Amino acid sequence: MATRSPLKGVIALLGALLVFAPAALPSQEKALSGNVTLSGAWALYPMALKWGEEFQKAYPKVRIDIQAGGAGKGIADALAGVVDFGMVSRGIQPVETERGAVAFAVCKDAVVPTMNEKNVLLGPILKTGLRQRDFVKIWVTEAAKTWGPVLGTADSSPIHVYTRSDACGAAETWAQYLGKKQEDLQGVGVYGDPGLAEAVRRDPFGVGFNNVNYAYDPKTKKPVQGIVIIPIDLDGNGRVDAAESFYATRDDLTQAIARGIFPSPPARDLYLVTKGRPEKPAVVAFLKWVLSEGQGYVPETGYIALSAEKLADGLKRIEAR
Repeated sequence: MATRSPLKGVIALLGALLVFAPAALPSQEKALSGNVTLSGAWALYPMALKWGEEFQKAYPKVRIDIQAGGAGKGIADALAGVVDFGMVSRGIQPVETERGAVAFAVCKDAVVPTMNEKNVLLGPILKTGLRQRDFVKIWVTEAAKTWGPVLGTADSSPIHVYTRSDACGAAETWAQYLGKKQEDLQGVGVYGDPGLAEAVRRDPFGVGFNNVNYAYDPKTKKPVQGIVIIPIDLDGNGRVDAAESFYATRDDLTQAIARGIFPSPPARDLYLVTKGRPEKPAVVAFLKWVLSEGQGYVPETGYIALSAEKLADGLKRIEAR
């Protein structure tokens, strides 16, 4: 069976979206000015930086300010009117919707479990992977202080568990995969995606979790030096089969997410959230651009594009009153 070229897929997607978001004329590009502010999820931060950089090339009079700080900060800042967009890497809660939160899905990524590459049990774990219930033992029940109870052996090698200290979509999504909430996760709390990756990288016994773009090096597209992605034994058969082995590079993983092989959660949509529907011309223009032309930068930045239908729905909702 013939396979469809990813590049052709992106071109087709952009063609469909541009029906809803016509390109600005040169005079419009020169005229558009103002400020666009974003804060929130570390998960969306690299993508937002790329979008901001490219948007400002087309609209040089628009200033874009982007600050990371976790999904909790993003939604709080948006609802308080401190920023135009909250970057949020989890589902929007009913209480947030009641307060005026309007969420626009803009791309997709995932949370992955990690361990230190010097762990003495790295070889066996890479062969067997870990099941969902094994991760529950590590992060929730605290039944596993050592690897023995997890691997079903008498091994006494310690497990040093790390989690996030800030309210964030990564921890909430990882907890959701385990059937829990962020506050149920045990371990040493560390602030931010970069901090959690560094904690695991420095500790030979460390295990943690990260958004994809903090677990992989953006240049080499391989796992960050010192960190290994723990493969998930999806079918629970006690080994990582060929169909479950897609962690060698960022591209391998994002393709598995796009095909639905990697589970959701811990894969999930990422959102730009506004308080009410946006009104400021620069803010509206930026959001429309993100949902149309900006999608062309999604794969190269290490994210997964959403369906044309979902993006088109977002474009329609910008105009809805």
